[in-house]
Amino acid sequence: MNHKLVLITGGSRGLGKNMALKVAEKGLDVILTYHQNKEEAHQVVSAIKDKGQRAVALQLDTSNTSNFLNFQEELQRVLSEVFKVKKIDFLVNNAGIGINEAFAETSEATFDKLVNIHLKGVFFLTQQLLPMLANEGGIINISSGLARFTMHGYSAYGAMKAAVESLTRYQAKELGKRGIRSNVVAPGAIETDFGGGLVRDNKDVNKIVSSQIPLGRVGQSDDIGGVVAFLCTEEAKWINGQRIEVSGGQNL
Repeated sequence: MNHKLVLITGGSRGLGKNMALKVAEKGLDVILTYHQNKEEAHQVVSAIKDKGQRAVALQLDTSNTSNFLNFQEELQRVLSEVFKVKKIDFLVNNAGIGINEAFAETSEATFDKLVNIHLKGVFFLTQQLLPMLANEGGIINISSGLARFTMHGYSAYGAMKAAVESLTRYQAKELGKRGIRSNVVAPGAIETDFGGGLVRDNKDVNKIVSSQIPLGRVGQSDDIGGVVAFLCTEEAKWINGQRIEVSGGQNL
């Protein structure tokens, strides 16, 4: 059986890990990328295989566009040798970091680091992989609730995510002729190690954020992965150019 195939960047931990597992539960095969932690990535691969799907982990620094051609070549090899196909069906641009710095104190180095990962990397990795993305496939970009509402210290990060949301609409417009859908999922505050685990580990922050959410709690990784997995199914084939916020209604 020729299963659909999803490539998820930053799939070794946190939200990306949950996405990979939820996608596998939908019956899709997975290629996930990791930046540094090879061991964690291969643990996710093993968990996916336990669910009966095929999976591979590849190293990728999404902030370094000069590596994208080499990554494309490695991906092509894996597609041919492991999955016996020529193309991926879905690309999930998830890899990211969080840096909390006040607007007045944000350095150019911090700005460049964030823009390289969250905007430039997303733009040019997707562009590089377009020939390998199947017609009638899809792109899911991961944004943030911080593109809609604000929290102190995330001006640069929020600006990058707002740009990705605009990019998503342009992708949907221009790639529609190939039947490729592009959508954006925007998580709210989630208990992960993102941003140094601020929401997860700081009880005061957790309490404040929970008070801003009508459902009365901050999010969990498990709240996000299933939404991404849904967008990789036939049931979502008529969803295109949309922003889906998964935040429990934070800051309504």
